[in-house]
Amino acid sequence: MAKKDYYQILGVSKSAQEREIKKAYKKLAMKYHPDRNQGDKTAEDKFKEIKEAYEILIDEEKRSAYDQYGHAAFEHGQSSNTYTSFTSSSDFSDIFGDVFGDIFGGNRTQRNKKGADLCYNMEIFLEEAVKGAKKEIKIPALQKCTVCYGSGAKSGTKPRSCSLCHGKGQIHTRKGFFTVQQSCPTCHGRGSVIINPCNICRGTGRVETYKTLSVKIPAGVDTNDRIRLNNEGEPGINGAQSGDLYVQITVKKHAIFEREANNLYCEVPINFAMAALGGEIEVPTLDGKVKLKIPYETQSGKLFRIRGKGVKSVQNRHQGDLLCRVVVETPVNLNDEQKHLLYELGKSFHGFRGENNSPRSKRFFDGVKRFFDDLTK
Repeated sequence: MAKKDYYQILGVSKSAQEREIKKAYKKLAMKYHPDRNQGDKTAEDKFKEIKEAYEILIDEEKRSAYDQYGHAAFEHGQSSNTYTSFTSSSDFSDIFGDVFGDIFGGNRTQRNKKGADLCYNMEIFLEEAVKGAKKEIKIPALQKCTVCYGSGAKSGTKPRSCSLCHGKGQIHTRKGFFTVQQSCPTCHGRGSVIINPCNICRGTGRVETYKTLSVKIPAGVDTNDRIRLNNEGEPGINGAQSGDLYVQITVKKHAIFEREANNLYCEVPINFAMAALGGEIEVPTLDGKVKLKIPYETQSGKLFRIRGKGVKSVQNRHQGDLLCRVVVETPVNLNDEQKHLLYELGKSFHGFRGENNSPRSKRFFDGVKRFFDDLTK
């Protein structure tokens, strides 16, 4: 009986890349694997067929020969034909990757494992965020033991190679058709055991301590920005590289200013006389006071922009603006003379709906009147 085309078996085109071939193989292998179809001879034969096709097409030289001569290239005893159980860790890891590793518990433990990354939450003032600062932080940390230099073994001794896994850190266990690898239960994947542990770190290679670090806060940072300090995280296992420390920034609420992107906002109260007649006031910035001209007939809520007095972006160094929102304040604690003057001023407006002096009031109350007139029609 003529053999099926290997490309058809895997369901890929003749121009398929290595990644497509691997992906197709993993999908079919999961479907027809004997462990998932126990007692199904058809599925087992199908799996053999898939594996044979994969082993030819994934090998560059064999694939080239197959493309040129077809199945004849592997006759005369040179075929990879038969189904074989997986006995090498490279077969298991490369062919099935994480898929069967998750099912059977296989993993690739590292004897020298890099330390974990750590995070430190830092609160700073708005002025520090805008102008930059240098801060010192004191953090708890696990540091490499200075007595055993991270080996975990007592001074003058060394860890011994694990007798169970012979220093490999992994053992192979038979599971049905498979021989899978997993962490050695004796050395926990390290490949070595400590007979005489260090008196200081008790064999862990790390000790608890505190360390003080200097952190440079760049100008323009904002809440949720992070600053990375390389190799200042948790130390690695067995003398491996340390992780990184991330400083998470939170900017405290300011009494005067609010920040939005690179702009600053503030509210500036003015009395109604200045709002009506205009004038000049001083407004605060993070660099000191500046003068702001208020034009006559300014309404409450008017926004004035002072360019270049905001925050300089930490990314593109663009300088934001300061936006001042004026709030017309109602006078309080008036004496008799002031009350009389206001009374006379109010009379001159011919009521609160005066057309000339209160155009917004007139428009509002005219609109209210039309609304109720429409309801009564």
